[in-house]
Amino acid sequence: MYYIVETEKSFDQASADLDSAVKRHGFGVLHVHDLGTTLRSKGIAFEEQCKVFEVCNPAQAAKVLSTDMRLNMALPCRISVFTDKGKTNIGLIKPVQMLSALSQEAALLEVAKEVESKTIQMVDEAK
Repeated sequence: MYYIVETEKSFDQASADLDSAVKRHGFGVLHVHDLGTTLRSKGIAFEEQCKVFEVCNPAQAAKVLSTDMRLNMALPCRISVFTDKGKTNIGLIKPVQMLSALSQEAALLEVAKEVESKTIQMVDEAK
């Protein structure tokens, strides 16, 4: 269900490289949630770093929403850069498995396969 790779890069470098990879593949970064900073700003002792990139390809999103509007709750795709015990990781929840759990539409499976292939490429390039 998860695709996670470890990288030797720093958290900041991996984050910058993911941002570039997303754009090279025709997706946009809609927002980046810096969960580590947000938690710490709320007074929570949180040691790790975590940025969640909300990424979207408008054409693919439109196909999903045209088929089943309820799936707006599963969009946009998320790719995370995070640390875990001193190691930097980049990962995502695989779109094929996620959308398969939410819909049995064959057309959606094809979209999910395309998006999964691209997002995995992005993660691998950022690694």
